Parts: sequence; C-alpha cells; structure tokens
Amino acid sequence: MSLRIVVCVKYVPDATGDRHFADDLTLDREDVDGLLSELDEYAVEQALQIAEAADDAEITVLTVGPEDAKDALRKALSMGADKGIHVEDDDLHGTDVFGTSLVLAKALEKAGYDLVVCGMASTDGTMGVLPALLSERLGVPQVTLLSEVSVGGGVVKGRRDGDAASEQLEAQLPAVVSVTDQSGEARYPSFKGIMAAKKKPVESWDLEDLDIEAGEVGLGGSWSVVEDASARPARTAGTIVTDEGEGGKQLAEFLAGQKFI
Repeated sequence: MSLRIVVCVKYVPDATGDRHFADDLTLDREDVDGLLSELDEYAVEQALQIAEAADDAEITVLTVGPEDAKDALRKALSMGADKGIHVEDDDLHGTDVFGTSLVLAKALEKAGYDLVVCGMASTDGTMGVLPALLSERLGVPQVTLLSEVSVGGGVVKGRRDGDAASEQLEAQLPAVVSVTDQSGEARYPSFKGIMAAKKKPVESWDLEDLDIEAGEVGLGGSWSVVEDASARPARTAGTIVTDEGEGGKQLAEFLAGQKFI
C-alpha cells in the first residue's frame, strides 16, 4: 500500500517587503509579495527523501490561504511533490492558528494520510504550535522539531537536538512530525520540475467541502485578537563620527555610552 505523505505548507508575506496592517488589523496582503515559507521548504525536502526511500509513496502538499497561495503549492510541486490541495474561502480571512489547525485537520481527514510533515514554524507567525494542534485534533502521535527523520515498518523515527543532548524518538503511523532548518538543505526546483508542476493536479476546497461553519474560523472565530497596532518608527539618521584623528576614541565613547562595551 502506498505511503500517503501530506506536507502542510504556508504562503507567507516576503519578510524583506514593507508590510502593513489593514483597517481590520490583519496583514494587508495586497501590499506585499508572498512566497512559500522557507521553513516549510525543509518539510517538503524531508518528505521527498522519505518518499525516495520508500517502495511506494505519494506526496500531497496542503495549504490554506488566498488565491495567491497556489504559488506556494506550485513551488512545492516543482520540487517534486505529486499533487496539491488548496483550501480557500472568503470566510477564512483573519483566521488564527487555532482555526487554521481545524481547517487543516478536516482537510487531512478528507484527503487521507499516513504521515503529516510540517516545518518547525511559519516565518511570519513563528508560533511553532501548529503540529501539536494538528496532532491533538487528529488524535495521532506527534514527533516534533526533528533534525533527522525516517520511516520504515509503519514507524516514523527521528532525532531531536537540544542544547544539552539529543533524543531519539519514534511513533507508530499515522503521525504528525515537524522538522527543523537543521534537517538538510532543501533542493532547488529544476527547469524540468518547474514545467512538470504546471501539469500536476491541484484540488480546491472551501469550508462547505470540509463541513466547517463560517463562525468557527475567520476573525469572528479566532481565539486570539489583535486589539491595537502601530507602525514601526522610522529609522533615524544615527550618529556620524567624523574622523579627524580622534575617530577611534569617539567611537569607543559612543559604544561605551550605549553599554555595548
């Protein structure tokens, strides 16, 4: 029987872009470019390696987000995943991590899975709790923050590296795992992979397909609320030291005044 691997990926705003809040205190996505979360690329890579080591495996990439989130799926498909699922619905606007975990769990149950692979966190929210929430909602084991992962004999095994020691962990499938940015560099899509991704199937589902009420997600269903936000202060010109023979001394005095030395 084919090993069914599902990788949960997120379409995030480019961290190098100039990001702003909309009137409802959600991110104004119209004002910034988006891309596949870099930390999720490691999850795709590990899924590909697991599939390559298996006799028979299929990789599905799953995302929740606006229309442009398909770009994140296409990136993962161009890396080598087999198919994609995009959950999109206007009522999802403003959904927090708890609502997102509900949508992903329902989608995973509908799609079918043996192994769910996630990145260690998203590069925008950086909460890192989604894999645990998925594990709880699905009622399956979680093996998280792995720097090494493998699957064999119906068991997923991995190594979690801590500050003082490393742990060897394992769980029976089905299971949820997350991998860190130390698990191995993600491959670059080849030209052949990019062209092939255009022909790979991507299913589109909405809340009705997943039997989720609009009130369970979106801003109204969020467990967390942003009450206020202000723009970051503009960067000041800073202190300019003109070196006329005393530049080093002035620099040292400035650093000492800021308690850097």
